[in-house]
Amino acid sequence: MKLSIVATLYHSAPYIIEFHRRVCAVAQQLAGESYEIILVNDGSPDNSLALAVQLAESDPHVKVIDLSRNFGHHHAMMSGLEAAKGDHVFLIDSDLEEEPEWGIDFDADMAREQCDVVYGIQTQRKGSAAEQLTGKIFYRIFRLFTRIDQPDNITTARLMSRRYVDALLLHKEREINIGGLWIITGFNQYQRPIKKHSSSPTTYSLSRKINHLVNAITSFSNFPLVFTFYSGAAISLSALLYIMYLIARYYIVSRPPTGYTSLIASIWFFSGLIIFFLGIQGIYISKIFSEVKQRPRTIIRQIYGTSQTAD
Repeated sequence: MKLSIVATLYHSAPYIIEFHRRVCAVAQQLAGESYEIILVNDGSPDNSLALAVQLAESDPHVKVIDLSRNFGHHHAMMSGLEAAKGDHVFLIDSDLEEEPEWGIDFDADMAREQCDVVYGIQTQRKGSAAEQLTGKIFYRIFRLFTRIDQPDNITTARLMSRRYVDALLLHKEREINIGGLWIITGFNQYQRPIKKHSSSPTTYSLSRKINHLVNAITSFSNFPLVFTFYSGAAISLSALLYIMYLIARYYIVSRPPTGYTSLIASIWFFSGLIIFFLGIQGIYISKIFSEVKQRPRTIIRQIYGTSQTAD
């Protein structure tokens, strides 16, 4: 099979019919009849699944993977990639904010650059000023803590070679940040500037964005743990120096230390700091707890449709 197109479904009912029509046109231009469309239903609360099943019944190229619940966008994408059989895999969101027609441009770029991945970079991040600001902060903090050179405003849409997808699927962790995995998998990757549309409101609240950032950093870097060690050492050294100063002041000036308010403030500050550092270590321990249990990343409830096209 020449081409697999993978997309996830979550609140996708208003777009799925148009999405199917457009990706079919792209797939036929790129691969003739040798293609498959894999739609992963990530516990969508609307009727996305019902519409996708109808497409699978009417189009033999369509396969629908229905997950048993909502596992999250990144986990659903990995499930779709695991099911993809094509020599090339085109991963894209189904809400039409990313144009299916980009696949034609990506294919031309891949042939010209002789690379394994072509992906989109937004020339200007979509959304409000707050969304653009939080996006900039996320990428800068991620790069600072992880030393992974992930570009700003990276999109889901990407065309990948078979060997790259196979290498990407070698990552078996349960706590997934797929953006980081895309980068550390390596191979030759090419960025194409694109303009992403705004057809639906974001499902990422501020709390989810913060959780996503914490997960991204702790999945790829031990810097927070190293930071706690050096911070603790610096605090201990400063405390030791201050104690020596107080002793010297007592014996030289004969003046005992005073300051009840500053003492209480110091206790509150360092107590909070201790709890903060324990929290950082707790996050890493929770990740170890999650990984060692080796639970499946996703659970498939049912698969609808089969790809019956020629290889």
